[in-house]
Amino acid sequence: DLLRQELPELRKVNKDVTIAIRSNSFRTDEYELDMQLVSDMSDCIDVVMLAKAGEAYGAAEVRDLSSFLIDINPNITIQPIIEHPKSLKIAPELMQYSTVKHVVFGIHDFSKAMGIHITPEHWIEELQFYMNQLMFEARIAGKGVIGGVETLIGANIMPEKFVEPHDVRRWLDLHGDNESRIVYKHACQEAAMGLTGKQVIHPGHIHLCKTAYTPSPTDVNQKVRILKAAIEADALHGGAIKFEGEMLDPPMFGKALQTLLRAHALRAITPDDKDFALHVLELLPAQVIRQNWPYGAIL
Repeated sequence: DLLRQELPELRKVNKDVTIAIRSNSFRTDEYELDMQLVSDMSDCIDVVMLAKAGEAYGAAEVRDLSSFLIDINPNITIQPIIEHPKSLKIAPELMQYSTVKHVVFGIHDFSKAMGIHITPEHWIEELQFYMNQLMFEARIAGKGVIGGVETLIGANIMPEKFVEPHDVRRWLDLHGDNESRIVYKHACQEAAMGLTGKQVIHPGHIHLCKTAYTPSPTDVNQKVRILKAAIEADALHGGAIKFEGEMLDPPMFGKALQTLLRAHALRAITPDDKDFALHVLELLPAQVIRQNWPYGAIL
């Protein structure tokens, strides 16, 4: 009842906000009630997160949910939550549907199913093998992976004015607690691994994780300069350049482009830099663009 009341108002206040609903396990009584809510509020929902995806009925769960959503609102996407080794085993099948843009790694249920006792400080290392396996399959399928939820909750919340990495580190050194430092470290590790997002359970996690995943203005500026130098040297398609004491070639140019595209996806890029990214895309063959950004629509 609360969601029925609040979702339309949330949509009115901010039309750009993405609203995701986490459903219960497929075909449970609670799931049927969830689907009734989704059907009634379809204009206010962008994503359905399917808990324990594939554990009971395999990939047919995503197939049936996709058919249901296409009938009520074809723009709603699905995020299967991988919470069991059964789900990880059939991950390619879960990701074969166009309605799936991202999958979610449910680390706590997954570790419970595996009998692995993870710790809040080192869970990435403890589940590294399985996360790498999920990332591998997702990259082949051109899907994103949303990382694990942190259970450490610090006492202080970082102000949103801090966006540069050195500013974040300074705040953590001066005002942050050990919990905040660990959450930020984990978010940076996941972003560096190529994950496309992270779950949070506390307001104090939001900006910390956002800064870890969002390219900073300084980072974007550096990547723009790299690509401009590559274009000027006619090395974008092949060859190498020296940039700030480092040898860079097309794979590095591709990573620079990925940074700009990630910044655009997270609404953290200026109009000029967006136009420049579009110019770079125009200079590249479609196959190279897909290699650098397999997630579909770009600009």
